[in-house]
Amino acid sequence: MIKVSRQFCARKLAETALAAALALSAGITGAAAQTAPPAGNLEPEQAFTHKLPAPSPHWVFMRGGWENSGTRIWDGDSGKMLGLVQTTRWSDMALDPAYKAIYVAETIWTKINRGTRQDYVAVYDPMTLNLLAEIPLPGRLIIGAMNNNFVISDDGKTGFVYNFSPASSVNVVDLEKRRLARVVELPGCASLVPVAGIGFSALCSDGTLATVSLAGKAPVITHSAAFFKAAEDPVFDSFVHDRSKGEIVLMSYTGLIRTAKLGATPTIGDAWSIQAAAGLRPGDTKPLDINWMPGGRQLTALHEKTGTLYVLMHRGEYWTQKEDGEEIWVVNMATRKVVKRVPIKNRAGNIAVSQDDKPLIFLTGGEEEGEAVVLDALTFEEKHKLKRAGSGVINTLGAR
Repeated sequence: MIKVSRQFCARKLAETALAAALALSAGITGAAAQTAPPAGNLEPEQAFTHKLPAPSPHWVFMRGGWENSGTRIWDGDSGKMLGLVQTTRWSDMALDPAYKAIYVAETIWTKINRGTRQDYVAVYDPMTLNLLAEIPLPGRLIIGAMNNNFVISDDGKTGFVYNFSPASSVNVVDLEKRRLARVVELPGCASLVPVAGIGFSALCSDGTLATVSLAGKAPVITHSAAFFKAAEDPVFDSFVHDRSKGEIVLMSYTGLIRTAKLGATPTIGDAWSIQAAAGLRPGDTKPLDINWMPGGRQLTALHEKTGTLYVLMHRGEYWTQKEDGEEIWVVNMATRKVVKRVPIKNRAGNIAVSQDDKPLIFLTGGEEEGEAVVLDALTFEEKHKLKRAGSGVINTLGAR
């Protein structure tokens, strides 16, 4: 019998393990040497920015909704997402009328929800979505996703940002020089619209339309005669702007439609009932009186060339103006007739229409949160359902 000491065994085991480790290491090194390309053939990393294709009138900008940040850009023809603009909950977005820039008016704090407050307009490149500049503001209304809080002049040179601190005012922004031009105090008024060659107008709580002329050193503010009573039958603040005609189309809570021709002295048209235009009795303010009523956050859309108004309607009583639409009512503004009523599969709270000869309708909000629907505006055929598109307000590009 051969006797072997414990020390000898331990030493031999250690030597065997070391040899195996060295052999494994040599094998790995050899394999790496065979597969790794020569150092001279390595391609250096290069940063690049993807560019969007040429814009189409069927592009649509959809806000993510109350809890979801970002505005997604979708192609209504393909149903594909093209990009995303950074818009937080506390921001409002506006598009240059010629799509030369994307603007976002926003508020942030150095410690997320506290600290030093910063208000500004962010300027983005419309093709790369790169941040180009930030224009400081003295303040702005801290609420987001309303199309009439931040509007751009027809020539794209001036932005108007609504503010409330604590009285109503408007920050007039020089977008060419990228600086604040002036602040206009405008008590009791909100919901802005640019007025070509003049300045801007706003709806006021006393039932008038205020017009602010910026031609002189000091702004000149005038008011139209009162045409609605805010305590009885208010008008929706989400009116639509027809840039081609220089007018806005207003809808009241009971369904009265008016147009206002913008200018130094605006002309307010007479009111007519959308329900009567459909052959039904007009809406009224009586409690528990069920009728077809307008409702939603962005409840009207206008195809400027044909003068066709699309309205989200639902069955309800007065003060149900926030209810999402069950149907789209198609209104011929020239004849003042509802020419078609289109049921919606899933209710919608926001509607927009493209401005080309083959328009598309875009719907968001409603029962399916985050899902958008694209319809042919002539046949109302469903073209696409866009998952996780957003449930907020919608922006489209102007006619091209």
